[in-house]
Amino acid sequence: QEQLVESGGGSVQAGGSLRLSCTASGHTYRKRCMGWFRRAPGNEQEGVASINSDGSTTYADSVKGRFTISQDNSKNILYLQMSNLTPGDTAMYYCATESLLDGTLTWYEGPPGSACRYNYFGQGTQVTVSS
Repeated sequence: QEQLVESGGGSVQAGGSLRLSCTASGHTYRKRCMGWFRRAPGNEQEGVASINSDGSTTYADSVKGRFTISQDNSKNILYLQMSNLTPGDTAMYYCATESLLDGTLTWYEGPPGSACRYNYFGQGTQVTVSS
């Protein structure tokens, strides 16, 4: 079974930085898309960033210029470098991918402009930004 395990969340002050990591295991093929989503209390899930297998990236407008998604294919690790954090970034952050075997029947769109859709998520890591 596929697994996505996030780490790196925590509490920071506004203006600070965090780097989230997601270790993927259990799959035997190269993923077309990997991404990050977030959900704040009372809000809908939001696609934050996507990266395609060709390395192209897409970001939500709210994080452009502040967040960077990257991946280490040799280690099956996905990253999200977050800088200049604001209290509005406070949320649970989820690593996501497409999984035909273990994913749900519901698919979620990546950030606007992304060709990626996702149906499998990790358990999440909490990011809290204080003013």
